Amino acid sequence: MIPAATAVFSALVGQRVQVIAVAILICAAIFELIRRKHLMERYAILWLTLGATLLVLAAWKGLLTTLSRAAGIYYPPAAFFAVALLFVLALLLHFSIVLSRLSDQNKILAQRVALLRQRLEEKELEEIEKREAQPAVQNRE
Repeated sequence: MIPAATAVFSALVGQRVQVIAVAILICAAIFELIRRKHLMERYAILWLTLGATLLVLAAWKGLLTTLSRAAGIYYPPAAFFAVALLFVLALLLHFSIVLSRLSDQNKILAQRVALLRQRLEEKELEEIEKREAQPAVQNRE
């Protein structure tokens, strides 16, 4: 083999090993976050899917090349990062939906608390009025 070709090949293998290592680290970090209860399972599924997809694409060169050619991308590492970007965009969309739902629930909860506070204040005023009215009735007798 030509020495220049050997150097390029070893550089590509090194890059692939690095990407595989990063994908494994991502998955390990997600498992650790789940174990420590810092990340809920429903969100971890998205992150684990991202890590597993990146791992499969990094390990299986033929799949990445096939997908990149099918998408019209002629540089497979660019397709790899395009897939990662799509997952990140999906995560952002998911978290935006969750945030919107939580914002609506927070508003409804604040309104309910305000109504309950108003009812409580009305009940306390009624109790005070009853207590003030009772001594006056007892004094007349």
